[in-house]
This record gives sequence, structure tokens and C-alpha cells, in this order.
Amino acid sequence: MITEIAPAPERAVPGPARPRGTRRAWDEVPRWHIYLPLSVYLLFTLIPFYWILLFALRPAGSTSLVPWPMTFDHFEKVWTERSFGLYFQNSVLVGVATLVLTTVVALAGGYALARFDFRLKRGFMLALLCSQFVPGALLLVPLFQIFAKLSMINSLGSVIIAETVFQLPLSMILISGFIKNVPPSLEEAAWVDGCNRFSAFRIVVLPLLRPGLIAVGSFAFVHAWNHFLFALMFLSDQSKQTIPVGLNTLMSADSVDLGALAAGGIVAAVPVVIVFAFIQKWLITGFSAGAVKG
Repeated sequence: MITEIAPAPERAVPGPARPRGTRRAWDEVPRWHIYLPLSVYLLFTLIPFYWILLFALRPAGSTSLVPWPMTFDHFEKVWTERSFGLYFQNSVLVGVATLVLTTVVALAGGYALARFDFRLKRGFMLALLCSQFVPGALLLVPLFQIFAKLSMINSLGSVIIAETVFQLPLSMILISGFIKNVPPSLEEAAWVDGCNRFSAFRIVVLPLLRPGLIAVGSFAFVHAWNHFLFALMFLSDQSKQTIPVGLNTLMSADSVDLGALAAGGIVAAVPVVIVFAFIQKWLITGFSAGAVKG
């Protein structure tokens, strides 16, 4: 019996191998060209923070470059004598309320911009973009007159509304871009199963918007926490002031208590640092996804 031998499969001819010792284009850059600028930038960023910690933790009158012996007298002073505990509560209330209002209104407006077509839609989007170029100082006079007629001057509600209005344009644009990345077919499938538009949005779309909502909410919270102008103009009672205005009270024309000012700055910065430490992953994802149309 004669058995036919199948031909051996053809082997791919390997391409010319890269000569040993040669480098690709990105390998030719020496490592110190990367590490040196990063190290300089890191020092430029961290030295001011160390300087603040130094003034906040070392005793008054000390000139040591090391905070030893360590003291917390400056923190106790600003928290009790300078009413920073009350300022902290007011800032938390303004920040959380701004976060909730901005997120809810931006979610409704962003959904309308992403899913509905209406007349002058492009003009409305252009107006939202152009509103970001308007400085907040130009809004002080009309907002002050409106709040005065509504008897809301010297009320935290006036600051919350002003911060929400100031944050809404960018938040709506980001949310609308994020919703556009969700296929409409998912909602249509929910409609077929008997859901109305609101139920389909709540069950199908809303869980997919978590990174975008976290990004918008955190941005609104941080801006409301750090904003100085609206709280300074609309709040005259010391018991209703926020932390940025409280920091301003630590400075006078004659002298500045550097230890108390540094301690107050740390009190103001720590909550923001903690928030960003926990949400940085969702924050980057939300801003990158909401900035482009899927």
C-alpha cells in the first residue's frame, strides 16, 4: 500500500531580526531626562506643603526647619478661638448642597441635550460654553439684587444657589457627553419590556453614569468648598461664614498669625485631599468619557 505523504505546512519566513544592542526610538531617551524634570516638579509641589506643615506644627516663635517639638496649639486656636469649627460646618453644608443640586439639575439637562433634538439646540450649547468665560465677579451685582429682593442676603441658601448656577453649564455639558456614550438601544429595549422613559433611565442608564456623576459632583463640591467671592459678598454674619472667608479673617493690615493661618489652611485642604484620594479613578474616567462623543 502506498501512503501519500501530505506536504509539510509552509512556515512563515521571519523578518529581519533587530540587531542586538540597537534601541527603539523611545529607548534612546536617557532615564534622567525623564526623572530629573519630574523630581524638580515634585519638589516644587511638595515644598510649599511642607512649609505649611512646618508653621502649623512648630511652636510660635520657633525658627527651626524641623517641626520639633511638635505642637497642635495652632489647630486648637483656629478651631475654637477663631470659630473654624463653625466655618467647617457651614462649608460642608454649602458643598454638599451644591453637589446635590448641581448633579440633579445637570443630570436632567444633560439627558435632554443628549437624547432630544429641539430648535436652537446648538445655540443653547454655544451659550453654555460661552458662559464659562464670564468671570464670577460680573455676576455679583445682579445676584446681590435678586437675593436682596428675595430676602436671602446673609443666608447660606444664597451661596448655594449662586454656586449651583455657576457650576451648571460645564456640568450639563459633561453629563450630556457621557450620556451620548450610552447606546439608545438599551433604553429602547427597556421600553419594549414595559418601562416608561423615567424607569428605563433609572434602571438602565443611571447605573452606567456613575463615573460621570462622581466627576461632576466632586468638581462642584470642591469649587463650592474653595470659592471665596460669593461667601464674602452674600454673608455678613460671622456665624454663617465659610472656611475661605475665615482664612481671610486671620490676616490683618498690622500682623499675620502665620501659625494659625497655616493650621487653617490645612483644615481647609485636608477634606479636599481626602475626597480626591477616594474618587480619583472615577474622576479621571468621568472627565475623559464626558469630554468626547461616543
